Amino acid sequence: MESAIKFELPNELNAIKPPERRGIRRDYVKMMVLDKATGQTEHTQFYHLDRFLKKGDLLVLNVSRTVPAVLKSKREADGAEVEIRLAHRKNESVWEVLPVSGDLKEGDIIRFSPALTAAVVAQSSETPFVSLAFNLCCSDLFNQIYSLGEPVRYEYIQEPWNLDYYQTVFATIPGSVEMPSAGRAFSWELLFRLQKKGVRIAYITLHTGLSYLLDDKWHKGPDKNFENYIVPEETVHVINKTKQEGGRVIAVGTTVVRALETAALEKGELHAAEGWTNLYIQEKTNLQVCDGLITGMHEPEASHLQLLSAFIQSEKLYSAYREAIDQHYLWHEFGDMNLIL
Repeated sequence: MESAIKFELPNELNAIKPPERRGIRRDYVKMMVLDKATGQTEHTQFYHLDRFLKKGDLLVLNVSRTVPAVLKSKREADGAEVEIRLAHRKNESVWEVLPVSGDLKEGDIIRFSPALTAAVVAQSSETPFVSLAFNLCCSDLFNQIYSLGEPVRYEYIQEPWNLDYYQTVFATIPGSVEMPSAGRAFSWELLFRLQKKGVRIAYITLHTGLSYLLDDKWHKGPDKNFENYIVPEETVHVINKTKQEGGRVIAVGTTVVRALETAALEKGELHAAEGWTNLYIQEKTNLQVCDGLITGMHEPEASHLQLLSAFIQSEKLYSAYREAIDQHYLWHEFGDMNLIL
């Protein structure tokens, strides 16, 4: 199993800029369609998605909106500069954050702007995170974060792209510190075309946490990564109706799989739920809700690949990924797409 998801990803296949800056629309990225039963592949573009979905199928989208999670501040006591990355929102005014530069200890007050300060309320040598209690909450806090912050950007991205490039068109509820990127390729035009065909659309919310913690010693598996989710009653109703009528439930992104399967696990059947999930989905997981998946291209040995192997045998997945490399698919949040059905 382990060897099946190791592969070399050539540097030139890192998507270093959004499709729109490569001269194509967001829904014109490549799409590899992968038959989960046979492992057969077909190569097309994402705007042809409607050809592969049928009337009565259901797409489930994550409406979490990306927040610009990189924030600069100064320590009130001595004016020392401190840069942090928001990691997980604990409540309306408290976030777990990762200090990137500068030291923070319990009791420190840091200032981000004339209007925004935060106190360090928890710190431990067992974790790289500290907890910050901000002096603002709710929309006032988000307004400050949106005006001051920058999106999290990893080493393969060389330019600071505007936050708009890190949003899906349908995102409404702020909270993700990294873009739920599987939904990025959708345009409103494509969503309307799918609805016209009779494809249903429903929504969940899962706020993504910070995945890379700068130091490998802190790297945690998915079972240690708690993310906040909401599966509303309305979505449960549409999923149940779809299944009763023989349609397929297609998750848009690993975040959607995690939320839906968590909500089904607690009582053995899907029900409306909210809370924190640390569900670790892998090859042996018996998926109760999701029949198919739309996702991006995942890094070698990533836990996301183990989640994908709950849909398709890892050997078939590995073979398809070799093909995607040969076909020059692009990886990461600005890259190409994979439909598993």
